[in-house]
Amino acid sequence: MAGAPVVSVVLIFLDAEPFLDEAIRSVRDQRLVGWELLLVDDGSRDGSSETARRHASEDPARIRCLEHEGHANRGMSASRNLGIAHAGGRHVTFLDADDVLVPEALGTLVGLLEREPRAAMAYGPVEYWYSWAGPGAPRADFVQRLGVPTGVLLEPPALLLAFLRRRAAAPSGMIVRAGVLRRVGGFVEAFRGMYEDQAFCAKLCLAHPVVTTAACVYRYRQHPASSSSAADRSGQNDFGRGPFLDWLAGYLDEQGVRGGPVREALRRERWWSEHPRLNQLARRVRRFARSLSRRLERAAGA
Repeated sequence: MAGAPVVSVVLIFLDAEPFLDEAIRSVRDQRLVGWELLLVDDGSRDGSSETARRHASEDPARIRCLEHEGHANRGMSASRNLGIAHAGGRHVTFLDADDVLVPEALGTLVGLLEREPRAAMAYGPVEYWYSWAGPGAPRADFVQRLGVPTGVLLEPPALLLAFLRRRAAAPSGMIVRAGVLRRVGGFVEAFRGMYEDQAFCAKLCLAHPVVTTAACVYRYRQHPASSSSAADRSGQNDFGRGPFLDWLAGYLDEQGVRGGPVREALRRERWWSEHPRLNQLARRVRRFARSLSRRLERAAGA
């Protein structure tokens, strides 16, 4: 590739042979051409390593394979950090091996950052993708509700407060300015597979503006082997949330955040985490109240 890439795509994988080829092709099919793809092997034992090498051999100017020393398995955060360390783009985005980008994804995300020079990160809603499996999918595809305004700059710590209070989904399908990404220290390697995205976003959103879009550019494949499915099967509503909240308390200490709205939101969330039965009851009450409100609105409009 002539010159530095506009965006580096960090795609991590572990034993992802059934899906990896489609994920890689979704990057190679991007309409924005100024990309590089870093394929980070987290110790795969199936045929996905060979799939990655094949794609790299087909487009060696733009696609590279990386792995940990000794072909070790070090988890999602360490693997993303390895990709970040080798990224040459002005911006960095992340793709999981079982997901795909729509063809306009990189152009849309890069355009957001170019229009908002103060934004450190840009993101939009993701599509929960069930139809990939063909007929008989358990439910229809749907696009998540962001829970925050779109097309505007969110000043810190507005987005952190929104997802900490569960009023918004933690950002996915994000693009980040490479300089900011390195200044905040990348991903927290203590989180190997759950809450690694929330820990990273907490660090960034505490101090940097973020811009959002209503455009959906990321398809999030739903299947039994995904980490979110494993969390669902655990039967715990907040699987992994306690350690994340403990980590966030320590991070706020390190950053000198002793009070204010983030501390107050964290205090409340830790209380709910320590009282899971009350938390579950409160969620049921809120769901019932929302359902009742929608029914009353429909009845009033009839």
